[in-house]
Amino acid sequence: MSVENAQTNGSFAATSTMSQTLKDVMRSSPNWDQLSDSQKESLELIAQRVARVLIGDKDYREHWNDVAGYAMLGGENPKKTSMPQVTLDLTKALSGE
Repeated sequence: MSVENAQTNGSFAATSTMSQTLKDVMRSSPNWDQLSDSQKESLELIAQRVARVLIGDKDYREHWNDVAGYAMLGGENPKKTSMPQVTLDLTKALSGE
């Protein structure tokens, strides 16, 4: 890691410890298993960026922009889409019906 990255993100070891601690807390919550994979991933990436704020440069704008971006992605509902869902009954398709 470059000196600039270490100043911006904090040391890899310290940031990793903070990030994993935050993720452990999130994973222990009662709703964790009910979240979609996208929501879980968004929260984990947010935890990583929060760790960078807490360990590295708190004023580095990109950390905050990343948190906002991942929060928006996590808030999207993948089940609600403007595209119709196409289903295929393989039994019928293979039998020529």
